[in-house]
Amino acid sequence: MTHDKHTLIAAAREAASGAYAPYSNFHVGAALGFADGSVITGANVENASYGLTLCAETVAVGKALSEVWRGNLEAVAVIGGKAGALGAGAPVTPCGRCRQMLNEVAALGGTDPVVWCAGADEVLELRLSDLLPRAFGPDALE
Repeated sequence: MTHDKHTLIAAAREAASGAYAPYSNFHVGAALGFADGSVITGANVENASYGLTLCAETVAVGKALSEVWRGNLEAVAVIGGKAGALGAGAPVTPCGRCRQMLNEVAALGGTDPVVWCAGADEVLELRLSDLLPRAFGPDALE
């Protein structure tokens, strides 16, 4: 694997500093690590119409797909928390929508990336397939 857990978590932490979260004050950062060594980050973007809010992972996936990173997703790091206390609580895991968005990128390269979810006292290390078993992906449309 090309990516170091601590480096990718640091990238997610830095991304969270750019979160736009005026309503919840809950900042989330995500970092996607690809086989070529590149890292694409995203932060959550809230909206007064709450349903239009974008999670950090979704922002990162949108950036990756629009910047032509298709597949070969090796690792994902996610960290969240209240502004000024980022990563102070329990590890934050991707929501269901974000798990599906991450699966789309992973499926394009046939990968099952490790997902590091950082908290105050632990970093959960899971595979995307553990977070989203029997996922619906591009192959289901064939």
